[in-house]
Amino acid sequence: MRINVTRSSMPSFEEYTEAIKPLWESAWLTNMGVNHEKLAERLSEYLKVDNVSLFVNGHMALEMTLQAMGLSGEVITTPFTFASTTHAIVRNGLEPVFCDIDKNTYTIDASKIEDLITEKTCAILPVHVYGCVCDVEEIDRIAKAHGLKVIYDSAHAFGVEYKGRGIGTFGDASMFSFHATKVYNTIEGGAVTTADAKLMDMLRKLKDFGIKDEEVIDGIGANAKMNEFCAVMGLCNLLHVDEEIEKRRKVVDRYRQNLSDEEGLTILPVQKDVKPNYAYFPVVVEEKIFGAERQTIIDRLKEDDIYVRKYFYPLTSDMDCYQGRFDSSMTPVAKYTAERVITLPMSASLTENDVDRICGIIRSCRGAAN
Repeated sequence: MRINVTRSSMPSFEEYTEAIKPLWESAWLTNMGVNHEKLAERLSEYLKVDNVSLFVNGHMALEMTLQAMGLSGEVITTPFTFASTTHAIVRNGLEPVFCDIDKNTYTIDASKIEDLITEKTCAILPVHVYGCVCDVEEIDRIAKAHGLKVIYDSAHAFGVEYKGRGIGTFGDASMFSFHATKVYNTIEGGAVTTADAKLMDMLRKLKDFGIKDEEVIDGIGANAKMNEFCAVMGLCNLLHVDEEIEKRRKVVDRYRQNLSDEEGLTILPVQKDVKPNYAYFPVVVEEKIFGAERQTIIDRLKEDDIYVRKYFYPLTSDMDCYQGRFDSSMTPVAKYTAERVITLPMSASLTENDVDRICGIIRSCRGAAN
């Protein structure tokens, strides 16, 4: 049976169809319906945050957060991320300044941020890559010392906590993605968490045409709000997300049992003081030690109907759409990692036998280049 890099978690068909029956009776399918409001409230409780603003997807949540802050100038960020992070900066007329990553967590290397700050710097946009938590304490210190905004890309970090705090409470705002491939999904969707009431009001204006009530439009906005069908899926999935995360933990534990002692394969360390969500399982292939390139592993797995991803490759700074604009040699750790990383299949539905088979194929590649 085909194994993809991820598989969406969903409630039972009967649970979802029962939950959407009231939509047919009310015919209220969007525009901040009862399910939209209920989901925002329940997510606020689950994520341990003050406010949640729901969006049609995570990208619009991030792009509109930057817009709502009225930023101008340079934003320090990471090139080791999905295209959305960099696109959101550029589409707001801002200039991304790329900082290298930490070799252990693949998140932004906080020790290198201050050297990149100029009079044009307005914000820091770190990414909790694979659900690994950034050095939030050092980033907070730097931001306060230099008067900078901090917007976290928490697309991978749903449900993650650091020292008992919800990850969405750090910085000025955090964006979460609820895409179908994530630990928690609303089919498509996203959210912004923030303690800033003014920012919440600006997001309200931007995502719904500036509509305040039936007769008042007090902002110039677009349309990026979540519909009721997605909100219902979110409510259903929220009932099961802890169970799904526990299943993912067992998958990660099995991967660790199989691969922890494999020379030439680097896996993520366990972060201190972090409650993880087991979003991804990346492996960095040191081909000189392992004796095979990552493409060999990818091809062998594909022969057995197992599909992995070079996630993230290329660096956003090396993407064709930014050709000639950035120099990725300035972020050597990120470049090295991007050229060697594989994200292995990761979902709550994987069995121990699935993981054992995947790891067996990977081990069989050792020395293939010799």
